[in-house]
Amino acid sequence: MVHRNNNITKEVTSHQRAYARVCILEKHVASSLKSVAAMANEEAAATAAVALRDTEAPTIFDKILSKQIPSTVVYEDEKVLAFRDISPQAPTHIILIPKERDGLTQLSKAEERHEEILGHLLYVAKVVAQQEGLDDGFRIVINDGPNGCQSVYHLHLHLLGGRKLGWPPG
Repeated sequence: MVHRNNNITKEVTSHQRAYARVCILEKHVASSLKSVAAMANEEAAATAAVALRDTEAPTIFDKILSKQIPSTVVYEDEKVLAFRDISPQAPTHIILIPKERDGLTQLSKAEERHEEILGHLLYVAKVVAQQEGLDDGFRIVINDGPNGCQSVYHLHLHLLGGRKLGWPPG
């Protein structure tokens, strides 16, 4: 009789371990699915945005600049606006945009006349990184075109930091 109780105890313990493994696996799968869904949403947005890339249609960034859409501004000067991303991919995720699009919808469309603003955007990224306390490092990302997953055709930089960033990206 005692032997039988030990088997039942072993069986229950075995079932509890299996259940715990299933719970951990479910959490991992749910987390992975959220990541895939976020990536799929960004890719879908990038695909949809291609139709507007060579138009002068106002972008979400134009609406932020004109204060039609609120943002959390972290830096502003006469040429650049920097604000927190509403869907951060790192503890610190800031978008930097030129205040005037001037045909600069993506980096691959840059011309010599854009040299000053491109340099200024990078300098401001450094200033904002210091302001945000990213002393251990940060990453600057510029998505370009459909394969680069660009979802807004107004040149912009992503400033990412606040954690160790993996390599290779993407």
